[in-house]
Amino acid sequence: MNITDIKKICVVGAGNMGHQISLAAALAGYQVACQDISPETLDQAEKFARNYLSERIAKGKITQEKADLALSNLRFTPRLEEAAGETDFVIETAVEKIDIKRQIFADLDRITPSHAILATNSSFIVSSKLADATGKPDKICNMHFFNPALVMKLVEVVQGPQTSDETGQIAMDLCAAMGKTGVLLKKEIYGFLVNRILDAINQEALFLVDTGIATPEQIDTAVVNALGHPMGPFRLMDLTGIDLAYYASKEFYQETRDLAKKPSPTIVEKYARGEYGKKVKKGFYSY
Repeated sequence: MNITDIKKICVVGAGNMGHQISLAAALAGYQVACQDISPETLDQAEKFARNYLSERIAKGKITQEKADLALSNLRFTPRLEEAAGETDFVIETAVEKIDIKRQIFADLDRITPSHAILATNSSFIVSSKLADATGKPDKICNMHFFNPALVMKLVEVVQGPQTSDETGQIAMDLCAAMGKTGVLLKKEIYGFLVNRILDAINQEALFLVDTGIATPEQIDTAVVNALGHPMGPFRLMDLTGIDLAYYASKEFYQETRDLAKKPSPTIVEKYARGEYGKKVKKGFYSY
């Protein structure tokens, strides 16, 4: 099996990451089924796709013909059986909770054709923790896109100890086919590359807030104007989701039992209040 055998893609989850990955794949010419259990989320995802393509046409970035082709390649459904029954490649983008992901992978193992590759977009949960929920561990890998997926070029492809070289290569080739830059890791590590570096920055930034040294606004201003980052750590957490930061820290602590990895008090407070960031219009900033 190689990249030319990939014709149909299923994306599980139509949230911010899922619907953008779906549209990116549809624009690359793949037949894409985007699945979510929430009709409201599916409706929002479809509206986003239509609005995004209309804006790109208006700006002269794509032709009407290409936009029409992308829409014809893209469908939204609440039924996993319908989305994944004939797929060649699955990208799962569900919430960062391992029990939920394991159930999804078990369901996908039952539904998908035997040749189908199952990738998780998880930014922290390694594929080896999901592989034994299926009967084809060699076809399980991480394929981590960055937010916003339509804009960000990098994708981290991570092979677990069970992942075949063929699966890793096909995932890398799919990145290229979607206009992305893939980085292939042949050894698992929690948080992969980028998030390990970001985690070090975020931990120090949160320590400075937790101890009353500085405000999120002050830290973001310093990081942008001194380090040249396009946005500071707190605005970035608002963009990617404070709930994601909470789940990731909790998972990391449970994995390592390192007290230093427990969620920051500031993150716990934001999570408890439901202030998850930009997607709910309230996080460290108001939107």
